[in-house]
Amino acid sequence: MTISLEHAKQLDQQDPLSHFKSRFNLPEGVIYLDGNSLGAQPIASQNAVEKTLIQWREELIKGWNQGWFDAPERLGNLMAPLIGAKEGEVLVTDNITLNIYKLIGYVTETQQRKRPVILSEGGNFPTDGYIAQGFCHFSEFEHRFFPEGSNVEDYLNDQVAVVVMSHVHYRTGVLRDMKKITEKVHQHGAEIIWDLAHSAGALEVDLAGNNVNFAVGCTYKYLNGGPGSPGFLYVSKKMQDKGWQPLTGWHGHSAPFVFDLDYSPAMGITQFRTGTHSALIYSSLEASLLLWKDVDMAELRNKSLKMTDFFRDCIADVIQRHSIKDITSDASLRGSQVSLINKENGFAIVQALISRGVIGDYREPGLLRFGFTPLYLSYEDVWQAARHFCEVVESGEYKKPEFQVRSSVT
Repeated sequence: MTISLEHAKQLDQQDPLSHFKSRFNLPEGVIYLDGNSLGAQPIASQNAVEKTLIQWREELIKGWNQGWFDAPERLGNLMAPLIGAKEGEVLVTDNITLNIYKLIGYVTETQQRKRPVILSEGGNFPTDGYIAQGFCHFSEFEHRFFPEGSNVEDYLNDQVAVVVMSHVHYRTGVLRDMKKITEKVHQHGAEIIWDLAHSAGALEVDLAGNNVNFAVGCTYKYLNGGPGSPGFLYVSKKMQDKGWQPLTGWHGHSAPFVFDLDYSPAMGITQFRTGTHSALIYSSLEASLLLWKDVDMAELRNKSLKMTDFFRDCIADVIQRHSIKDITSDASLRGSQVSLINKENGFAIVQALISRGVIGDYREPGLLRFGFTPLYLSYEDVWQAARHFCEVVESGEYKKPEFQVRSSVT
């Protein structure tokens, strides 16, 4: 490494977001580069969960009338500014998988089921394609893939009802042109459901400005909601109240506590609710979303790009010598991660780094994936992570037998 630690420290002194790190609980001796899989714990989240536990103990079931029941809509309104949505357009509920199913069903009903094809990108995160296949398996629809990275317009016609696509690709970190792609899909009479799993909380998202009608995302990655924290869905105001969504649970009913025999959907975003949610995990997420009210997203994006470039510069010589390929995009087409490929030793390199306290993750085939979360990472953290990476690779430390053993989760 030719870049000095002093340079990293200078960058930290100039960082307008540096104070946010003190608002997170981070383990001693750990450099965390896996916030693109699970975000770190905000200090406020721990306090919020403890408060909810006390509320549960003291108030018992009365807690549902003291902020628990309306949490999906309330947290949705906290989410809205982060993704360019309006109040009443975002609901925090369930997970990405179920929310895609709901939106596919809702969209195809608004089209009166006249278009029989659901289109997914090949190479996208598998659950998005799996749930689209599941929807088609139990309906009259046909599921098709279009090749990863290809021009989606080449696969659009009057048969396509819905396209499911990620804003930032989970493996490569490539950022898609939301405005252009959405416009092309709409021109062909179809709808697109954008998956914001790797963009919400990582960069500026403007759903309304890009004329997006439907989107989903998760809250446990860059938004730091906690393991298993709920997903969210977005439906623009102009597309609400046009039909039913297929997972018609009692919380999506217009009068859930009347206990009617027949289903009647609630108005607005509330109809996309299903069943009872966890007050504990919602309280954790709410504390994190309140923290996000203090974040300047332009500054966050700027730091993200600077950090990913800084890391790449620090390791450039080493990866060239050891045939490790950097597939990270240039700034204009990049999410908040660095993606490297080494099919022979990628898994072992990541395990060796984890043993040193530098936590990234591995994805088949051969992908070393490092997520950069500007709120709780410093440039010194990034420099130290790069130093460990270079030492692990140059020394061959990753060849040790213990780094070849695979666990259930990679």
